[in-house]
Amino acid sequence: MTTKGPSRKQVIIPMSQDNPNIVISCADKHIFNINRLLKFTKLNMTVDFIQLDSTGIIITTNQVALVLDMNIMENYIKESTNINTNEVSSL
Repeated sequence: MTTKGPSRKQVIIPMSQDNPNIVISCADKHIFNINRLLKFTKLNMTVDFIQLDSTGIIITTNQVALVLDMNIMENYIKESTNINTNEVSSL
């Protein structure tokens, strides 16, 4: 799901309580890798930061995410090491 506020765009990835902490512990690495994947697919979107939410993580981007963008982010998070993929909801 996406939300658009007056000054930022967000992609919310719902997941269990343990997974967000694992993602946040290496947030800088995840931001770099997601941006690399987005650039590789020739998309103009970039990830600005990742933060915790009560239902999972929020990935803030520079523009509203399209379905392809969200799929790239979701697949990257699911394929990350130490992530329980059964507890990550599909977007």
